[in-house]
Amino acid sequence: MRKSIAPQLSLVPQNIVNHPHARELAQMSEILDKLPKAAELIAKDLAKGTKAAKAGRAGMSGEQVLRAAILKQMHGWSYADLTFGLADSPTFRTFCRIGMVDEAPKKATLADNIKRVKPETMEGVNRLIIGRAKTEGVEDGKTVRIDSTVIDANIHHPLDSNLLFDVVRVLTRMLGQSEEMSSRVKFSDHTKRAKRRMLDVINARSMERRVPIYRELVEITRWTMGYAAKAQSVLKTLSNLSAWAMADLLGHYLELGKKVIDQTERRVFQEESVPATEKVVSIFEPHTDVIVKDRRETLYGHKVFLNVGASGMVLDLLMERGNPADATRAIPMLERHRALTGKAPRQAAFDAGFTSTANIENARKLGVKEVSFAKKGSIDVLAGVSSPKQHKKLQRFRAGVEGIISFAKRCFGFARCLWRGYRSFHAYAWAAVLSTNLLLLARQTM
Repeated sequence: MRKSIAPQLSLVPQNIVNHPHARELAQMSEILDKLPKAAELIAKDLAKGTKAAKAGRAGMSGEQVLRAAILKQMHGWSYADLTFGLADSPTFRTFCRIGMVDEAPKKATLADNIKRVKPETMEGVNRLIIGRAKTEGVEDGKTVRIDSTVIDANIHHPLDSNLLFDVVRVLTRMLGQSEEMSSRVKFSDHTKRAKRRMLDVINARSMERRVPIYRELVEITRWTMGYAAKAQSVLKTLSNLSAWAMADLLGHYLELGKKVIDQTERRVFQEESVPATEKVVSIFEPHTDVIVKDRRETLYGHKVFLNVGASGMVLDLLMERGNPADATRAIPMLERHRALTGKAPRQAAFDAGFTSTANIENARKLGVKEVSFAKKGSIDVLAGVSSPKQHKKLQRFRAGVEGIISFAKRCFGFARCLWRGYRSFHAYAWAAVLSTNLLLLARQTM
């Protein structure tokens, strides 16, 4: 007979070793235990810029920060979610090497420590994981597939009207903070008016109706930038470090505001097509690139090139500014592979965008025995392989990279970067890759 009241809780936390995810975490932890160099690399980044203190809390170790970052990527958590997970779950605390009676790290502590890790360090940790996979016989790097994808930046759709409104509201907020530092800072708040004009632009049915609204919105933005320029001059005269920092920040957004106004005038008033390389698509993430993919869609973020092995593990990642053509990165990716493993892959399969006669010839010169490109037509893609059957086999192998990319995007945050700044964007991409690789290695060695 069922009871209406639950039995009394045990005083001892219950282990969940029979749960599949708990077994995965245990195997991942065992792999990291065999890679002490990984924690040392993280610890070096944490130590930079800090002074050794005899008193106070010791802070998070390199091992704890690495494991917390992996846990965050695996579950798609925010820092608040990660804080709760470490405070609530014995399994997660064990994985991150936090004692059961120890206080879990705060959200700000986790964010500060994880963001200290450089992208080069994350790459170094991934190389250690790939080296372990080679030792375990999971990945030999002899057959690879190379493809590209885009990681979206965490920005709203970049309409000129939205960008102008962003400039107004951000500068106005900063002017309010500046006013508290000096009574000589004077300004008028045009945020509500700018927002109405921004919405009017969105709701206008024709470009003819949008133009006069845009003129008013640009004028409002200029007024606000004028207040900000005067406030910047005032703040620079104060003997206050906070005031100088605010002056620098105002200068940063003033420069971005000038670019936003310039591209709006060129596009809307002069009906000029502004090149993607000259556009500002976000004042919060100005490093964001405009990437047009095969004339199908426009994406905003950064293009990355992935080298994936037969095991499904991502052997290498290359992220560059702008929108480089795939065909220009085929040979550099093979050269990076040779530098990573000591020799070129025996077989390499590429997507259609990487195809060129020069790439086929140069890949063979690098020592690649068989190189397969998807595109047919004027280029003889069979020139790089021993037979049509082998070409078909390699292209079927290449198609598997789409599943790996999808897996990383759906499960490890590879689709959209939530960290601010270009270097943090790069570090985020590597954090997603090494987390993906660690789980795949754990699953293949359980």
